Amino acid sequence: MILNDEELRILIISQYFWPENFRINDVALGLKERGHKITILTGKPNYPKGRYFDGYSFWKRNSENWNGIKIYRTNLLLRGDSGGLRLFLNYFSFAILASIRLLFIPTNFDRIFVFAPSPITQGIPGIVAKYRFKAKNFLWIHDLWPDSVRISGGIKNEYILSGIDMMTKLIYRMSYKLLIQSKGFIKYLTKQNVSLSKIIYYPFYAESFYKPELVENDFKNNLTSEFTLIFAGNIGESQSFNTLIDCACALRNDGYRINWLIFGDGRLKDLVKKRIENLALSAYFKLMGSYPATVMPKFYSCADGLVVSLKRSEIFSVTIPGKLQSYLACGKPIIGSLDGIGAEIIKEANAGFVGSAESVNELKDAVIKLFNLSVDERLQLGNNARQYYEREFEREYLLDKLECILLDK
Repeated sequence: MILNDEELRILIISQYFWPENFRINDVALGLKERGHKITILTGKPNYPKGRYFDGYSFWKRNSENWNGIKIYRTNLLLRGDSGGLRLFLNYFSFAILASIRLLFIPTNFDRIFVFAPSPITQGIPGIVAKYRFKAKNFLWIHDLWPDSVRISGGIKNEYILSGIDMMTKLIYRMSYKLLIQSKGFIKYLTKQNVSLSKIIYYPFYAESFYKPELVENDFKNNLTSEFTLIFAGNIGESQSFNTLIDCACALRNDGYRINWLIFGDGRLKDLVKKRIENLALSAYFKLMGSYPATVMPKFYSCADGLVVSLKRSEIFSVTIPGKLQSYLACGKPIIGSLDGIGAEIIKEANAGFVGSAESVNELKDAVIKLFNLSVDERLQLGNNARQYYEREFEREYLLDKLECILLDK
């Protein structure tokens, strides 16, 4: 639904964009559907493997069109193996080179919309664009720096963290509005001297292709014939994979035959694979690799439950994991190993069972509860999940809200 006849010229700044798989891709399409002129400033695609996608290089494809959307691409230092120094250079090279690229974009814009999962440094070209085009800049925050850097990135040096904190506060101060994906971010941001009047709650939605699917028996039987849990997403420090592996080990020792399918990639994937082998769990785990997001609902439909996990930390307890909306939309029971708002959503939706973050025993109990339910009882949990999604995170509802935010109404 288009809310008004006013066309906005919107520049979306995001280090990540199509063909990389991020939700900002669909947000851009959704705003275009509503009659706005969308332009993208992004980097050369290299996430998550740290090397150029096919057809891209330092010299190739500095601009292109996608579904009627103009994309300007800037060079950046590749992520490589995602080591600490490489990530630092990757983040800051985009911030610097994107800021320079802005000077050579001839179009004027009414609004600047910055998509800011890690790194928050994407806010820097957003500020440059604010002055370059004399337009209001909106920063959509999905990660809380510097604490997320300390926890996920393993940075302990207080001088570095202090510098990141100063930079983050400056980005917040020079942004017109801050959109937050979780209401739990409010307390953290106000401690960083952000005025409540600048903060707007705006969560993720799941793309429209995330929905319950019926699949052929042959497809399901080829994938699994046992009780199956699926984890999808980044395989990194934040996801506390040791908790999942230790839970699987405990379940096996107690005689439960649980099949775990892991979809995705990440810098800890090789370590996870090695630990699974060392604990003789290879018969219970399948590392499936990455698939296009559009086919994931078909895999989800074959699962008895979908797993979301996070490390124990104050920051993660106020974060809504992006996969949670996708899980809810697909109408499957959810097993959570996390604290805070993510756990509260699963409980409020009556969509599954939850254990505390990093608690192997509580996660084990949650899995056993789901295992012991009848097919009809599991179906009801899945229906509850889908109904909650439609009330809280549905695409058209949230795109309408975003349009109102950008129109500054």
